[in-house]
Amino acid sequence: MRIEPKTLIGVAALCGTLVAGAASAQTLRVAHVDPDDWTGSKKGAAAQIFKNIVEGETDMTVELFPAGALGNEDELIAQAQDNLTQVVLVSGAMSKVCPAASVLDIPYTFPSAPVAWEVLDGEFGQALGQHCLEETGLRTLAYGETGFRNFTNNTREIRSPADMEGLKFRVQPIPLYVEMVEGLGGEPTPIAWTELPNALSTGVVDGQENPVGVIYNNGLHKLQSYMTLDGHVYAADFILISDEFFQGLDPAQQEVVQKAASVAGTMGRAIQQWNTAEGVTKVQAEGMQVYSPTAEELQVFADQAQPAVVDYLRGELGDDAEWIDRLQSALAAATE
Repeated sequence: MRIEPKTLIGVAALCGTLVAGAASAQTLRVAHVDPDDWTGSKKGAAAQIFKNIVEGETDMTVELFPAGALGNEDELIAQAQDNLTQVVLVSGAMSKVCPAASVLDIPYTFPSAPVAWEVLDGEFGQALGQHCLEETGLRTLAYGETGFRNFTNNTREIRSPADMEGLKFRVQPIPLYVEMVEGLGGEPTPIAWTELPNALSTGVVDGQENPVGVIYNNGLHKLQSYMTLDGHVYAADFILISDEFFQGLDPAQQEVVQKAASVAGTMGRAIQQWNTAEGVTKVQAEGMQVYSPTAEELQVFADQAQPAVVDYLRGELGDDAEWIDRLQSALAAATE
């Protein structure tokens, strides 16, 4: 599956004159949709340290395009597939071009960030990256972190799926998230991100789900009274490079680019962990009630949410459904 670019006009305007399919061996364009501020943006931090390492250890130049300057994630992936933008940092859009990546969104899969890191940095993550390379022509250099997603609402504290019944939750326009919320007893309402604040303010929905840093940095805590740190989905960032471009580099350049991406992924994870920990204390200080479920309570959520999502994915993925089982095996090994 491949996403065609909607337009190259904006890219050409920002990047100067481009020759489609031909990128200078001395220049890497790096793009993402997050802010550029490295202190609060995981992708921003990752991109900046990637630039510093590559420019410090090679003769290549790295141009950064943050904050959606070259388009949304779907458009960035398409540009990388055409080798117009060489490196992109994306999260949710990856599963649209490499459906097997959607197994990472199975709810309540990862019990902690360190377990997720071990799985993604180990044999499973390498194999998934190779599979997605064959599907898309994009090489996964490393994995970063968007963080664990949590439920918020403006009606009552959520300690169990029973507390979600009758509540409308904004979800991303992704079927997997609809299945998850339905499985938990809530009423999923797909709404675009840009429309979320108004939907919360006007009562179109009672709640939503996002990582803590996203909730705080976008002021969603001011529109919601309760947050439950259930961490239902661990969202990974993919640091991708056009394989056409990568293969055109000499071995020494490839080594530096790979190293820079690995450090960038670690930096992104660190910034996201900081934002989460700091965000919880900040939303509490501003009046939000935060509940952290026990392990037993989380198991109840998992038992209710996972079956519907796994059944849905097995039907959607076909032969790629094997990645569900491969992920479960990797998790078992990581948690022993």
